[in-house]
Formats: sequence, C-alpha cells, structure tokens
Amino acid sequence: MFLKRSTSSALLLLHHHLFLPLRSLKTLTPPTSSTSPSPKSDRDAYFAAIHHISNIVRRDFYLERTLNKLSISPTSDLVYRVLRSCPSSPVESFRFFSWARSHPSYSPTTLEFDQLLLTLGRSRHWETMWKVAHQMKTLNLPISSDTFSVLIESYGQHGLADRAVEVFNRMRHFGCPQTAPVYNSLLSALCEVKNFQGAYALIRRMVRKGVSPDKRTFAVLVNGWCAAGKLREAQEFLEEMSRKGFNPPVRGRDLLIDGLINAGYLESAKGMVRRMTKEGFLPDVSTFNSLLEAICNSGEVEFCVELLLDVGRLGLCPDISTYKIMIPAVSKVGRMDEAFRLIHCLMEDGHRPFPGLYAPVIKALCRIGRFDDAFSFFSEMKVQGHPPNRPVYTMLIRMCARGGKFVEAANYLVEMTEMNLIPRSQSFDTVTDGLKYCGKHDLAKRIEQVEISLRGI
Repeated sequence: MFLKRSTSSALLLLHHHLFLPLRSLKTLTPPTSSTSPSPKSDRDAYFAAIHHISNIVRRDFYLERTLNKLSISPTSDLVYRVLRSCPSSPVESFRFFSWARSHPSYSPTTLEFDQLLLTLGRSRHWETMWKVAHQMKTLNLPISSDTFSVLIESYGQHGLADRAVEVFNRMRHFGCPQTAPVYNSLLSALCEVKNFQGAYALIRRMVRKGVSPDKRTFAVLVNGWCAAGKLREAQEFLEEMSRKGFNPPVRGRDLLIDGLINAGYLESAKGMVRRMTKEGFLPDVSTFNSLLEAICNSGEVEFCVELLLDVGRLGLCPDISTYKIMIPAVSKVGRMDEAFRLIHCLMEDGHRPFPGLYAPVIKALCRIGRFDDAFSFFSEMKVQGHPPNRPVYTMLIRMCARGGKFVEAANYLVEMTEMNLIPRSQSFDTVTDGLKYCGKHDLAKRIEQVEISLRGI
C-alpha cells in the first residue's frame, strides 16, 4: 500500500515539473525580434514548452489525448517550431498538425505547411505529402520553390527520377515558378539514375525558358559525367555552353577536377592539375584544396608538398584551408622542415596560428623525441599564436608522459590551471604516478594538492 502511494506521488510530482511550463503557455508569446526581446524568463518558459510538446509528439502514442489535457492554444509560431524539431517523426508530425488545425483559433500559414511537406517528403511519405500539398492549394497558400526543390531531390535520391519529373511538371498547377535551384534538383535526380541525355535536354530547356544556369547547374552534370567515367562528354558540355555564352561561374577545368575527385578518379585529377601547371595555368584555390585533401587522405603527402611548391611558384596564394590541410599532413609523416616552413608562411600571410594548426607539429616533434624543440615551439606559439586550449595541453602532457618527461608534464599541468583550464583526472593520475615512479614524491604530492584544491576531493 505504501509502495503504491509513493509511486503515485512520484508520478504526480514528475507530471507537475514536466508540464508546468505548458500550463502557462497561453500567457506566453514567441520572441518577436532580437531588438525588443521578451523578458528572459518568458522566453525560457516558451521554448521549454515547445521542447516538451515536441517530446510528446515524438514519443507519446496517444499524443492527441495528451495534448488535449494540456489545454494548449496552438499558434503559427508554436506549430512551426514543433514541426521543425520533429524531422524524423513524419507520421507524428502530421498527426500533430492535424490536431492543431482542429482548433478554431488556429489558421495555418505557408511556413508550417512547407515544414511538414519537407518532413514527409524526406521520409518518403509521398502520398500524405501530396494530400497536404492539395490542402495548401485549397487554402490558396503557395508552396515555395525551395520546398519543391527538396521534394524533387528526395525522389531523386531514392532513384525515382520519373516521380521527380512528375513533381517538376506539377509545379505550374500550384503557381510555383521553376527557378534555377528547382532545375538543379531535377538535374541531380536525372544524373542519379545516369539519364545524362535527359539531363542535357533539361539544361537546353532551362536555357530556352530564360533561366540562367548557375555554378551548381554545371557542377551537377559534370560530377555526374565524371562519376560515370565520361570525361570527354563533360569537357564537350563545358565547351558547348561556353560557345553559347553560358560560361560557368568557375573555370571549366576546375569543375572537371572537382568532378573527378568526387567520383574517386584521383589519378586523373592529379594528371589534369599536372598538365595545367605545365601549361602555366592555376586551379582555383578551393579546387586545389579539395585535391590536396583527397591526395593527403590517400597517403601521398610528398606529392602534395611538391605540388604546393609548383603552384606557389606560378603565383597561387594558399588560404587558411590550405594550411589546415597541409600542416597536419606533413607533421604526421615527419616532414618537420616543411611543417615549420608552412607555419612561417602562414604567419607571413598575416594569420595567427591557432591550436588546431600548431598542435600536430608539437605532437610530431614529441613522437620523434625532439622534446626541446617541441617545448621551444610551444613557447613561441603562446606568444605569436592563439592561446593553447585544453586539448593541446592534454596532448602535450600525454606526450611528455610517454617520453618520460614527468617534471615537464607537471609544469604544464600547473600552467593549465593558471590559465583556468581544468585538467582531466586522467592527466593528474598519469603525472602523479610517473613522478612517484621517478622518485619525485614531493612534486607528486604538490600535484595531488593542486587536484584537491580544484576538485575539492
């Protein structure tokens, strides 16, 4: 008997704390703008209520009954936010939307309808999706072109290019314009099933209708042809579009290189870049970075080092992404001379090295036993770069411990605490155990006192 009462009381208490924000939902209003926000407590309560409602929608089998008990008056903002937070619950989202529409005070807007369409389309609930779309049409609410783009891509990703074409053709019945992103989505769907003839015909129709191709238009078709091993067709397509005056927003060869990389034809991409550099032409820096990353991931770091020097002599200026790719890569294979050169170039370009760039250099130096160089470089980075963060210190302490440098590890541990960075318990344990093993019991005791002062244990 006592157990039943305790359980009942606990459930009542849980219900009280869980749904307390919901009971006052009628008095809450959504934040209007960042310039004139509601009081913080009201905003917190409002978003807490949305969070609770979303959990009900996702997890409660009897969600309508539970929502009715809460006496909620749904608003456009609330319904949209709940739908947006439940992208993996298409059926439940539809049920929640239908429940909201059953309230006379609620009038749905395009925003909520579009969000529900996206959820249903991405999860392949296409029959329900079209029912919702026709409800919009009945209410004279327009469907956005962006929503149609996502729906077309959804069909394409599942290999249903015919259905994607059907959606494209049905857009005019909903009074929605066929914009460049919509064409690109259908183009992607056709390339997904390797219908390149249909894709090429679609681009001709696009041009005929007065819709200008953009970068993605070219990239989708070039990537598709490259993935199918049809490099010659991709080149001919770019040349034909150029003759017609529709030059891609980026150079054709850059698109081809990107296409080859995306398709996994790394050797062909490398060969094309080699030919370009021999002819004195430079790839776009973003294309070049994509190639560097792919080659480094394949383990050919030496090739990347030589290629970077070649394009540098031709005038290509690396950006921060180039350094983010190359510095960790050359450090990992022990090319410390090249790592230091790149760090120097980075700083000459006006950048301050951040921890993610100089940490791989320090780690590599410790790994090959050059601890003095690592400590010196770390000191230099503290002055000339961004301050080290917790992961950098943790890595350095770990590398010192592996190399038997427990006194230095202890110093860095204390330095961390002076910078208000709390070391991990494992770092304390490693350092104190190592100091005791080396006979440095007094220093070990001091490190233990530091941990006690920090954690209160």
